[in-house]
Amino acid sequence: MCAMSLTPAVTQAADYARSSFGKLADGRAVEAITLRNAKGVRAAVINYGAALQSLVMPDRNGTLADVTLGYASLDGYLTKPEYFGGTVGRFANRLADGKFTLDGKVYQTPRNDHGNSLHGGERGFDKVLWEVVEVKRGDTASVRMRYISKDGDQGYPGTLTVFATYSLNEANELRMEYTATTDEPTIANITNHAYWNLAGEGAAVGAMGHVLTIPAEHYTPVNDKLIPTGELRPVADTVFDFRSPQPIGARVREAREQQIVFGKGYDHNFMIARDVAKEPRLLARVEEPTTGRGFELLSNQPALQFYSGNFLDGTVIGKSGRAYRQGDALVLEPQLPPDLPNQPKLGTARLDPGTTYRNVIVYRLFVNGARAH
Repeated sequence: MCAMSLTPAVTQAADYARSSFGKLADGRAVEAITLRNAKGVRAAVINYGAALQSLVMPDRNGTLADVTLGYASLDGYLTKPEYFGGTVGRFANRLADGKFTLDGKVYQTPRNDHGNSLHGGERGFDKVLWEVVEVKRGDTASVRMRYISKDGDQGYPGTLTVFATYSLNEANELRMEYTATTDEPTIANITNHAYWNLAGEGAAVGAMGHVLTIPAEHYTPVNDKLIPTGELRPVADTVFDFRSPQPIGARVREAREQQIVFGKGYDHNFMIARDVAKEPRLLARVEEPTTGRGFELLSNQPALQFYSGNFLDGTVIGKSGRAYRQGDALVLEPQLPPDLPNQPKLGTARLDPGTTYRNVIVYRLFVNGARAH
């Protein structure tokens, strides 16, 4: 029996609610849009950073809990953002030395991470106010937001028009879709940076007991600055083999593996495929044994960055009033491979006028291994 259908539904239509989430220093209002369905699932999205601020779902006993890390108010997102639930871009993940070359011209972006660029630079998409352009209710509740990144923003060429759409349906599927178009050649790699603890945000049990499956044959090893070396390394017989379900904490401290030392745990890209697919495919499966909560993660992207919360250091006080510490959450980011513009053997991040960048991310939420219908 699946606890996801534990409450009698008054209506089977998914709905939304809108509320204030504070104001920026210049007076612009920030809004929270909460999507909800009849199964007890609620996803709150704020238009600052187009961020997933919370995701509430029941466990096998019907107990509701918020399972994403973040802040209860806007102030935290402004003062110590940590990418909690944010939309990251223009180029998610790392660019070596913050540089890339396009059509023979070298572009320099902010070096905000040990000499490299991380998640678009100092003022990436997670640190700007998006315009709410549409909200819907019905079989699926959704919110659509837009941000226009001007030519030269953070050093990137071209004016990029980006849409972020979050939707929640009665099958307990949370969907995020990112699209972008440009008026001149540029690069694009946009994803979501939600931190998950399916035992509950702030729970005494961290995320290291979560059981993870990633159907990847290879991963991309990194140097001591977490930039891929250019190698595609088989996961077989390594701590990076998640082709069968593995508790994250079983090997996260394996210091005999130099890659774990470099990342202070897992902070690595897994290659699921070599192409961007037309439709989402399975990238990962996560289950938390004590509560039975879990999800399947699908995307059309070829790569998945797995980060085991290594840099949470107790200086962030989360929504429940508890300090977030190392290993309290995991992050799974469907995307193009890191540093791709400088490592073209793995594909391309180029976006030209007349074409559309698209990343579709689907979380199929379940309890006790069974999806609710």
